[in-house]
Amino acid sequence: MSAASMSGFFYVLNEDARILFVDDDPILREFAQVNLASGTAHVDTAADGLEALEALDRQTYDLLLVDLEMPRMDGFELLRRLRENPATQHLPIVVETGREDVEAIDRAFRAGATAFVTKPLNWRLLTYQLRFTLRAARAEARLRAQAAVPTLQAAL
Repeated sequence: MSAASMSGFFYVLNEDARILFVDDDPILREFAQVNLASGTAHVDTAADGLEALEALDRQTYDLLLVDLEMPRMDGFELLRRLRENPATQHLPIVVETGREDVEAIDRAFRAGATAFVTKPLNWRLLTYQLRFTLRAARAEARLRAQAAVPTLQAAL
């Protein structure tokens, strides 16, 4: 019996998912890959909003984790751009930041954040939050697809 099975350890993110973790802190990016990846959840990283947009041009993601304070392009601007783009307007985006002031919280949600977590990150708790966010986003996508079917049929 392995130490992991004796401790009761299991991967919380046990469904197929591709996650982009966007943060200018290289140590946090490394921690994200170690703590969020599993056999079915894949984690890519970007150091700022511009790198995130480049990654999104190359790859489709199921969820983004985005810091607010970054060089070149901050998280607020990244949120704004993603919500303006029809291809990413419904992409779940969890803000992860050291800021917890009312202004940052309100501004992040107005810009399009799906959820908001503060640093320091509790990686285990975060994986549960991400699992819930992914499931909710996928359920919402199914509802949007079902709602679009009658519209398509009426057009034919």
